[in-house]
Amino acid sequence: MLLVPCPYCGPRPEVEFHCGGEAHIARPADPNALDDAQWAEYLFVRTSNKGVHAERWLHSHGCGRWFNALRNTVSDSFLASYEMGQPRPALPTEGGK
Repeated sequence: MLLVPCPYCGPRPEVEFHCGGEAHIARPADPNALDDAQWAEYLFVRTSNKGVHAERWLHSHGCGRWFNALRNTVSDSFLASYEMGQPRPALPTEGGK
């Protein structure tokens, strides 16, 4: 069973969570200024990288809080979790980014 590291409750079984997609997607400052193609890109286009990926998670059957997590999409392992609004943590393999 995959354990998801909730920053509020600790590691819990994945069945308690829902993935909310890619993290750190900034809403456009003036959505009315976007044309249809730009708005569609904001709504639907996401990176689908192989390797470390920042995602939003909801602990729906636990504390009910949203948080961000870094997950390796190759190994399906969680590398870090952190509260919403916090910056993405640097990993040793990322050269301190």
